[in-house]
Amino acid sequence: MHTFTRFVGISTLFFTAATCSAADKMKPGLWEMTMKSDAMKTMPKIPPEQLEKMKQMGIKMPDMQNGGMVHKVCFTKEMVDQDRPPSASGRDQSCQSKNFTRSGNSYTGDIVCETGDMKGTGTVKGSYTPENLTSVYDFKGTAHGQPVSQHMETTGKWIANDCGDTKPYPMPAKK
Repeated sequence: MHTFTRFVGISTLFFTAATCSAADKMKPGLWEMTMKSDAMKTMPKIPPEQLEKMKQMGIKMPDMQNGGMVHKVCFTKEMVDQDRPPSASGRDQSCQSKNFTRSGNSYTGDIVCETGDMKGTGTVKGSYTPENLTSVYDFKGTAHGQPVSQHMETTGKWIANDCGDTKPYPMPAKK
């Protein structure tokens, strides 16, 4: 699950790269992201009692709907105004974005992971408007010595200016 969470973090923050210096930037604020992947199709369903216990412990779990994960993401003005793609999920520097290109409101890029527990390469491509986005992410490599082949499709929609209690992902420090 940790590896899957890393993929989610990497792909989510790569969206902010799409808005770098773009005329039609994504709106900052609260977004609802829906991610569907091969891995989610095989994830066991967590029983409602266990979900309730996790919620009582302060653990926020995304909603699983129609074979996908739906969760809220807060994009700050700083995130949508940045002048470069984030280099990782913000939590670690295990993966780097490379060869990022944008044409209008469409973008493509490569992701390279080169750490002891995660190695491989991936691609991401997508498009966005100020209030919507779509993206396709593919990754092949190894995680904790096991082969990984991940395909993820993501859609997002802007919900509100105020993120409420949803905290933004930490961003890597600017160099």
